[in-house]
Parts: sequence; structure tokens; C-alpha cells
Amino acid sequence: MKKFRVLITEREIKRRIKALATRINRDYKNEHLYIIGILNGCYMFLSDLARELKMPCTVDFMRVSSYGNATETSGVVRIIMDVSESLTGKNVLIVEDIIDTGLTMDYLLRTIKQKNPKSIRICTLLHKKVKTKVDVPIDYCGFEVPDKFVVGYGLDYNNMYRNLKYIGYIGHK
Repeated sequence: MKKFRVLITEREIKRRIKALATRINRDYKNEHLYIIGILNGCYMFLSDLARELKMPCTVDFMRVSSYGNATETSGVVRIIMDVSESLTGKNVLIVEDIIDTGLTMDYLLRTIKQKNPKSIRICTLLHKKVKTKVDVPIDYCGFEVPDKFVVGYGLDYNNMYRNLKYIGYIGHK
């Protein structure tokens, strides 16, 4: 097994999720929320976040690809799996594991806007701000992370390491 350096501990993740949920609960009080998780990486974050939400919500998923088997985005985004219901008139919260270049999220925003939701907000666990090529309006952000390839807590390297309870990176520093 590769040696990982811990970047964000399990405890820090749990604490930040509670803080994000508090803000989302306040912003959507008494409103139904349609949550779209972006697979595969969001599953742990979305699961923990959803358990902290107080409003009625529907959880759905999309799967997109911009990486293939590489560690750098290709810049070409494809929808592999779309939402299962109409989004017309719904309050949509997109839940993502990490936003780095912003290209995938920009594509998702444009695609979802065409489905006529009442509102769209973005919640990401991680933001790699130094890699941003396209600014997207992130409403809820867990952590800003440095320009390292991060794994754990749903994030993978070649479909491995998603099960780690922390977020780490491979490296020496």
C-alpha cells in the first residue's frame, strides 16, 4: 500500500459537514431540496451530509467523466448517467467531492439550468482553488486544498482508496 500523508482528518471532516449542514438547513428552511450527488466521489460526503439535513429532500445522482484513468482532467466532460426526474421548479443542490479546474461543474451548471429548476446551488467538500480555470459560484465549501492529488473519503486513485476515513495525498511533503 502506498504511503499517504493526512491532509484532513476524519474529525475535521465531520465537524465541517455539521457546519455546512447548519448553513444549508438555514437557507432551505421549510423548502423541499432536490440533491444531485455527482458520482462516484461524492457518495461518502453526500451520505454524511444528508443525515444532517432537516428539510424534506430527494436524493438523485449524476455521473460525469472528465478524467478517464488519468490524474489530470481531460477537459472533455461527458454525462454518463443523468438525473431520474424532471428538475422544473425544484431547488437543486449539487453535491460534489472536489472542484479543481471548474470545467466539470461549469458544464453541469449549464446542463442543469436547461432543466428549469427554481434554484441551483453548489456544495463541494473540497476546492482546489489554485487549479481553477473557470470560476463557478460555490455556495458551500468544506475545505480549500493545495494542488496535490488527494484521495480518501470517497476520492480515488484508479478506483482505490475511496474507503479511507480521512483525506490524504501521496507524497513526501
